Amino acid sequence: MTNFHIITIFPELFGAGSYTDSSLLKRAKETKKISVQAHDLRDWGEGIHRKVDDIPYGGGPGMVLAIEPIYKAIKAITKGTVKKDTRIILFSTRGKKFTGREAERLAHYKNLILICGRYEGVDERVAEHVADEEISLGDFVLMGGELPAMAVIEAVSRFVP
Repeated sequence: MTNFHIITIFPELFGAGSYTDSSLLKRAKETKKISVQAHDLRDWGEGIHRKVDDIPYGGGPGMVLAIEPIYKAIKAITKGTVKKDTRIILFSTRGKKFTGREAERLAHYKNLILICGRYEGVDERVAEHVADEEISLGDFVLMGGELPAMAVIEAVSRFVP
């Protein structure tokens, strides 16, 4: 079984009736070939408002998702898992281009943790110290990582026996 863990501030995009609850992905979930779990990053946020954003480390315009809640989320998700069976992916325009060959490679992992950025992205330290790799769907910018996560889930699922 391949377990997809999506870290997002919009978990409802992966909830009941969503893209992953349709067609072959739905059947793969029902037959326990894959699991898709959206994790609300705000569950690891700070304070009463469950704050997950901050100014960019080192300065710059806008806000980015902070490293602390992402790090806490990954620690909670990976508790009890084997490191070699898990791959942590950050979606980024500067990442390596996602291809069919990459999807096939990722299908060999039991756990794929997909970090979905928002705002101006994520704190640079996530790419440097938390994620195993950065992936890009192409030379364009989206509002967040949720659509790339859905594309990766579908493409990788095609290679799950």
